[in-house]
Amino acid sequence: MKPVDNIAVLWDMDGVIADTSTYHFQSWQIAFKPEGIDFTKAHFKHAFGMANIDIIPMVFGKKVAAAKIEAIGDYKEATFRSLIKGQITALPGVNSLLETLASAQIKLALVSSTPRENIDMILGTLGLIKYFPVIISGDDITEGKPSPQGYLMGAKRLGIKPENCLVIEDAIVGIKAAKAGGMKCLAVTTTHPIGELKEADLIVKNLTEVGLRDIISLLSVKE
Repeated sequence: MKPVDNIAVLWDMDGVIADTSTYHFQSWQIAFKPEGIDFTKAHFKHAFGMANIDIIPMVFGKKVAAAKIEAIGDYKEATFRSLIKGQITALPGVNSLLETLASAQIKLALVSSTPRENIDMILGTLGLIKYFPVIISGDDITEGKPSPQGYLMGAKRLGIKPENCLVIEDAIVGIKAAKAGGMKCLAVTTTHPIGELKEADLIVKNLTEVGLRDIISLLSVKE
């Protein structure tokens, strides 16, 4: 396959590579229970795609000490890894699209607000870590989505200009982050209906609907 130079595809993980939403919701419920807080589906919808440093104060409705945020976040993520162990499968089209992009020598990065330990577990289980020479996790950033910080960091590490990057997302705040960073965005309807993802440049049900030509077209690259 003919190489395509100077473009990159930046992947979100949860909801793009694997559908982990049920396990995140359950782990948040467990983590907030000792605090006397009922973590509801409304909380989850509002927090979807955000980083723990933003989610936890939002749920409390007030400023929370950094040590408490870290403790609750660590408990939640450990619970998540326990719940999801042995339950992970790649979403439709993920493996084939990654292989297609890698064969075309398109640069790839994974950008997620989740901790690196979660990323290593999920990508390792699915055998996909080999595709991502650059991984940006929640441990690397100080601002969660909709800030573009993570995506801009990924583009910089790949050595690709933001305008030559395509982000694959499923979350509203993730789409906003991509657009704020000056990047194109492809959205999948894993966790949100089409109507809520309208800021994306292309919306698909799953990644079986996307090929190399679509990526090239979105980035206006001449073959």
